[in-house]
Amino acid sequence: MNNILYINEILNILPHRYPFILIDRIIYIDTNKLVIHVIKNITINEPYFIGHFPNKPIYPGVLILESMLQTTGILLYKTISNNVIKQKMFYIVSIKNIRFKQKVIPGDQIIIKSYFKYNKKNFFFYDSIAIVNNIIVCIANKICIQITK
Repeated sequence: MNNILYINEILNILPHRYPFILIDRIIYIDTNKLVIHVIKNITINEPYFIGHFPNKPIYPGVLILESMLQTTGILLYKTISNNVIKQKMFYIVSIKNIRFKQKVIPGDQIIIKSYFKYNKKNFFFYDSIAIVNNIIVCIANKICIQITK
């Protein structure tokens, strides 16, 4: 299944709102293989570049990670079938093996890929990578999301 979802559909899934929507478009989702690919465009117009860092703007690593988490949350939402569960909140419980490998700057387009690994009860585990120009800029293994009431 290859679905493209635009920002209005993303806003219908994520509880986040401006200024914390950190993905722009879903370019691929396969609910059978449990994988998702999204785009995050980086522009100089984003307010944190004023202080991070003056005259040498670098996209904050924590925001790359948050983009990965939002991507993973959408995959979780799209792959669970129980509508009752879809009404509950997903919370990040842990993230392991985070590595920032390359800086991201204005003008870059990040492709984020998340993959379902396994689940135990109401805990779901994923791996994610962020790529710019075919170069891995960040990896995060064993992202654990809990579904709560």
